[in-house]
Order: sequence, then structure tokens, then C-alpha cells
Amino acid sequence: MISPSNRLSDVKEYYFSKKLREISALEKQGKSILNIAIGSPDLAPPLNVIDALNNAALEVKANKYQSYQGLLELRQAMADFYKTSFDVSLNPENEVLPLMGSKEGVMHISLAFLNAGDKVLIPNPGYPTYTSVTKLLHAEPVFYNLSDANNWQPDLEALEKQDLSGVKLMWLNYPHMPTGAQASKTLFSKLIKFAKKHKILLVNDNPYSFILNDNPTSILSLPEAKEVALELNSLSKTFNMPGWRVGMVLGHKKYIDAVLQVKSNMDSGMYYAIQKSAIEALKSADSWFTDLNKIYQERRKIVWQIMDTLQCTYDKDSVGLFVWGKVPSDKDAETLTDYLLAEKNIFVTPGFIFGSQGKNYIRISLCESETLLKTALKRLV
Repeated sequence: MISPSNRLSDVKEYYFSKKLREISALEKQGKSILNIAIGSPDLAPPLNVIDALNNAALEVKANKYQSYQGLLELRQAMADFYKTSFDVSLNPENEVLPLMGSKEGVMHISLAFLNAGDKVLIPNPGYPTYTSVTKLLHAEPVFYNLSDANNWQPDLEALEKQDLSGVKLMWLNYPHMPTGAQASKTLFSKLIKFAKKHKILLVNDNPYSFILNDNPTSILSLPEAKEVALELNSLSKTFNMPGWRVGMVLGHKKYIDAVLQVKSNMDSGMYYAIQKSAIEALKSADSWFTDLNKIYQERRKIVWQIMDTLQCTYDKDSVGLFVWGKVPSDKDAETLTDYLLAEKNIFVTPGFIFGSQGKNYIRISLCESETLLKTALKRLV
């Protein structure tokens, strides 16, 4: 047998990939597992998006290779969306790059800017892909701790005391996953000054801005941000299109060109009909977000009851698709999640998968129906 690459020696299979196999095995045994762990929106996209997909799929050019940069019409729609939503001006010609999901962007950005041995500042807790991609490229993860005491925001004074030599990239994720914490423009301003001082590229991963959030914010809305910052965004959560794989990276032409240099060697363009559908989604009226959030508000109330039943504490001011709960001091979060799966047939996410700072927490998703969430609650009381 041929041995796998050495780069896989320190990278594990994604937690949810393994766990879903375990759940599938339990279901084959006849168990009814309630999965309230994963942030995969169950609701439908806007109807006009489906119509656009059907209509565009019938066009002759739909089945051809597409531009590596995506349709100019799509890039214009993305730029218009950012202007309307965040008051950020972007040139669709060279400051917007469509992606096949923002997760793809994590890899492309890393490939574009990291050399072996470069250091990367990664939030703890944070999205596990930042770490795994860094390790795959033989770069070095340097974790910066986030805590409830500091509203899950970076302690820049503590960072300044660290050895930052060799740090090339810093991952941000606001609104934050898994905690739901938000970043103020004041924090973004401080981070931009920090990045300029130490010559670090900031990347804010921003897919949760419109979920239960009255104040959507982009780091690119700050003066001088484009000098040191990129932003990732996605239609997955905003428009209930996770399986469509439509994301974007936005920022200065110099940085976008570097990402495109990688991307153009990795795929042959996004399917035409999906691009046309994404354009329609990005034109959605404000009522789309209002109606969507009404549903999530009702679901969140039930999840709060689940957290109360489990004696977990949580922040009612958090935003996004999840509720992040701290388990009682006399309990272990991983043990609790194992118990819930084995004894109650309920799958929730243990916080340790997001880093050591999450070990005393659990995460519950809002991406399931009220009926399913109420069923989960009944199993616990």
C-alpha cells in the first residue's frame, strides 16, 4: 500500500464527518437520533432563486466552462450587496472573487499567502478548518485565546507581548462561531492598526452577519482596512443555500489577484445557473431577512429552554445560527454530549472541537424545525 502524505500526520478527519457516520450506524439499529448540532439551514432559499436556477439551466451556455472570476454580473451583485448592507465600496472588476463556498476560500487564501514555517494566528475557540488548513500547508498555528470574560474578543495587549515574528496571517470570525459574539468597529479599528504594525494579513470570515443580528458589520467598512484585510462571506446561511456552495472573498486587488492565481489552478469555474441564482438571492429585499429571523427567534426560544433544562448558562445577546452554553461546573461537556447521544438520542456539539477554550461548553443549532426542537426538549424533561 502507498503511504499517505506526511501532511496528513497531524490533521484529523473533520469531527462532523466521523460523527455523522456514527449517527448513521445508530439509525440503522433503529434509533431515532435528533441532530441539533450542525449549522446546515433546513429552510428553502427565496422562490425566485429556484426559478432563476431552472431558467438559467436551459440556456445553451449553462453547460460550458465558466470564467474563473465568475460572471461580471455576479461580481457586480456582490459589490452592490456589500454597498447596501455594509456601506463598503468594491470594484467588481478586481476586488470581488466568487468562491465555491467560503470554506474553499480558507484553503485558497492560505495557499496564496503562506509558506512552510509561517505562523498563523487562530482564534481559540474557532472554526477547526483554520487550524487543519494551516497544518496541511506546514505552517504553524499560533492560538490566541478568546474568553467569555472578554466577550470572546482578542486580547490585543496580551498578543503584543507574544513573539509575533513570522506571523503572516490572522483569522477573525465575527459574528463569531461558535459563541455568537459580535465585533464592534472599535475592535476592528484596533485590529487593523495591529495588523499594519506587525505586517499581518487579517481575514474576517463573515457568514453569520444577518442571522438574528440587528447590526451587520464588515471589517472592510473601516478606513484603511483594504491595506491589511480580506473578508470572506457566503450565501449559505444568509439565503439558505449551503449545498449550492456560493461564497466570496473581497478586498484589495493585489490580494484578490493572489487568491485568483491559486483558484484558477484548482477549479474550472462555478456552474452558470448557480451564478445566476446567486445574483437573484443577493437582490433580496430586507423583508427576506426579517421573515427568516422571525423563524429563528422562535426556534431560539426553544433552544434556550433546552439549555435551561441542561442547567447551562448562555448569552441572550449573542447572534448567529447557534446557542453556545456553558455546562455546570460539576459536569464535563464532552461527557454530557456523549450521554445525550447514547441515552436521549440527541446529538449536540461538544465545545472542545473548537479548541481548548471551548471544553466547558456545548453548541446547539437553530437549523431544525420547532417541532424537532420541541421533541428534543420533551426527551430531556
